[in-house]
Amino acid sequence: MNPIVIIGGGHAAAQLCAGLAEAGQAARLHLVCEEACEPYHRPPLSKTFLKSADQATQPHKPAQWFKDSGIHMHLGDPAVAIDRAAHTVTLKSGAVLPFERLVLATGSRARRLPALGNAELDNVITLRAADEAQRLRDRLAQAQEVTVLGGGFIGLEVACTALALGKKVRVIEVAPRLLGRAVSPALSEHVLQTHRAAGMEIVLGASVGGFQVEGARLASVEVNGQSQPIDLLVLGIGAVPETALAQAAGIECADGVVVDAHMQTSDPAVLAVGDCTRFPDRRAGRALRLESVQNANDQARTAVATLTGAPRAYDALPWFWSDQGSLRLQMAGLVPAEGTPGFVTVRRPGPNDMAFSLLHYVDGQLVCAESVNAPVDHMMTRKLLEAGKSPAPEQVADAAVPLKSLLG
Repeated sequence: MNPIVIIGGGHAAAQLCAGLAEAGQAARLHLVCEEACEPYHRPPLSKTFLKSADQATQPHKPAQWFKDSGIHMHLGDPAVAIDRAAHTVTLKSGAVLPFERLVLATGSRARRLPALGNAELDNVITLRAADEAQRLRDRLAQAQEVTVLGGGFIGLEVACTALALGKKVRVIEVAPRLLGRAVSPALSEHVLQTHRAAGMEIVLGASVGGFQVEGARLASVEVNGQSQPIDLLVLGIGAVPETALAQAAGIECADGVVVDAHMQTSDPAVLAVGDCTRFPDRRAGRALRLESVQNANDQARTAVATLTGAPRAYDALPWFWSDQGSLRLQMAGLVPAEGTPGFVTVRRPGPNDMAFSLLHYVDGQLVCAESVNAPVDHMMTRKLLEAGKSPAPEQVADAAVPLKSLLG
């Protein structure tokens, strides 16, 4: 049976294994993971995993499931080269795996600070994988003050976890608002005020430099010209797609591995899924690269369809979530850029004073919804968006009108 080799150990790879196993293709599969463990859920790493030394990673499937399915596992043995002409993948151990089809699910890596070079400092940590989460958990137990550089989802989730652990927390963001690339200005402001009210120090529009290293530790950082001592620094400054293997193999890349609507790369024998891809999005009308569990899972399902000879174009609605202290943020669709002509936002009250939703329209068309502590409204607005429904703004603004009734 001609093999399918999957490179990666994240959500996309796990969903791909599950989907292909369900389709009766498990015996063909070779899963190549850099980490020495089966794929696990990553969202808990910034939250529940950090709070207790008793917390373990949560596997997508038990190790026995992979064994029973007949999937060939190559754990702790990363791929180092792809030979497209020979249809082989070479692993770090020297093993060579032949493939009929290859799937890149290589994900992304945390962005580093150029000013610190490649130095591994004891009190500077990024968070993408379980070993980094373990290291951060150990450092949090010792730290009194935590500085988070970056006001995105990962940075704020870690900041809220540290605050809940009784640490003094400072978030430094160089942009003028929190979550600037992901949510609307109105939601950014609500998140800012909520976190500040909880006791978090947040500096926006910051100028950061003057990194002072002493031995194996970062001693201080200059923020807006003022030196700030560093006890523990968490870097949450974004991620970059893992494209080195693809680029070395001559596969087209452009801030991600370029794929078509069926997850095929510039080489028809090679597919790519998840955080590492740049794909055409019908709703946005342009190519996107998204970092989300939803995107990873849905692209993997599209790849399964392609690999099993029943291709269907990727057309999933993007949706995201983030748990930050007292806030459960849930977003469906993509927020229009500020200044978009015809952009109108409607606020819908939630079931209590801490809950609400923001529904965003462009020229009368519902394009995005953001919910705070309102999971039912999030589910209903997702259904509205997926169905292409755009109820009148005055209807959605009325909490007495159930959103479910507008699906009609």
